[in-house]
Amino acid sequence: MTTRAAALPADRRSGLDAAICYLTCHREFLRYDHALEHGWPIATGVVEGTARHLVGDRLEITGARWGLAGAEAILKLRAVISNGDLDAYWAWHLDREHHRIHQARNQDEHALTA
Repeated sequence: MTTRAAALPADRRSGLDAAICYLTCHREFLRYDHALEHGWPIATGVVEGTARHLVGDRLEITGARWGLAGAEAILKLRAVISNGDLDAYWAWHLDREHHRIHQARNQDEHALTA
């Protein structure tokens, strides 16, 4: 244990202790040297690349200001486009919009007379 870690008060050590326990218990699965020797991808690179593609390229535009709802909508849309599902999503969206506007209002209040 380093001096810095030992200097942490007990109430602030829980996160550090949990991380140490996780890494120690999963040591056999964390063989990055072995993965790199075999040319296997390291998950952190994949995650960072995805975050850069989905989040950084769009939300870090100079001068852009995002609220939580707008940012979430853009990220979901970019994920749909990146996954190649835009056509299916758009058909579903149009169907739901048509239902919301034309079919859902007062449908149960009217009886057919003919």
